[in-house]
Amino acid sequence: MHKMERPRESPDTSSQPKRFRQKVIELAARWYVFWFLNVYGVGKILGGQFYRRGRLPEDVAKMPLGEANAFDLAWTFMGYSFAYILFIGLAEVVGAWLLLWERTKLFGVAVLLPVMLNIVVFDLIFLDAHGATASATIYTLLLFLILLYNRESVVQAIRALMPQVQPKQMPLKQKAKTAIVALVLMGVLFAFDQMLVNFFGHGRG
Repeated sequence: MHKMERPRESPDTSSQPKRFRQKVIELAARWYVFWFLNVYGVGKILGGQFYRRGRLPEDVAKMPLGEANAFDLAWTFMGYSFAYILFIGLAEVVGAWLLLWERTKLFGVAVLLPVMLNIVVFDLIFLDAHGATASATIYTLLLFLILLYNRESVVQAIRALMPQVQPKQMPLKQKAKTAIVALVLMGVLFAFDQMLVNFFGHGRG
């Protein structure tokens, strides 16, 4: 007597259009952010943004500090140090390039999100017109969208960083000893911290 064969389960195709749609949207988001943050990052490095030291507009250079508006103050401050401009510009460029590949896209988001959140807050506070703020907000939301579409990988990464097993309870005597050693180390770190402060100078901060 022949055994009855179980019918083969057909692959679930109901979610395929949704996955394809998400892939297309995510790819468009990654390419969009890649293109514009490259433009902004390279523009910063090449001098397309901020008032550079020694190259201030004449009206800004002659303006008393107390009379300067928020935009002129911010643009002069940001342009004072080329090293800072280079840091921000390279962060945008490197993060943008990391978005291009599947294996590095989440690293790109991790690099760009703090930079973009800082830019959005900066623009909201200091800019007198908010067209650039709107663009920066769009780039930031697209980065969050990439995280949303890759939430399973993000959750796995967070779980990997968090302890899964509860540590064993220490006896009270050992807890007290640990706390005392930690306080002593805090004192050593504070002494070292203040030594460096005194060595390099307090400045005006």
